[in-house]
Amino acid sequence: MKYLTKSEEILLLAIWRLKENAYGVTIRKMVVKMTGEEMTYGTLYSALDQLVRKEYVYKDIGDPTPERGGRRKIFYSIAPKGFEALKESQELAKTLWGGIPNLAFGEGKTS
Repeated sequence: MKYLTKSEEILLLAIWRLKENAYGVTIRKMVVKMTGEEMTYGTLYSALDQLVRKEYVYKDIGDPTPERGGRRKIFYSIAPKGFEALKESQELAKTLWGGIPNLAFGEGKTS
């Protein structure tokens, strides 16, 4: 089993939440909403291209729209392999965190 990186997991979850409205701008907004961290478009598209190469997501080109000056949007959707990777990531998190209570500052210090 090959584990997802945290960035891959975040992007896949953003695409899953956005469903058929998952394209660059909306994915970036969702990532910022979920993490509170900014992401440049260069980083976003590089990571999305990597997910396409790994066959975790599909990339589809939409129709041209007048409000975009005739440019086409590129939509992303989760491929079966990506969905399986997300399920494995969720199961791993459950296993890793199983039996550990909610953490509070100062708890669990070892020194």
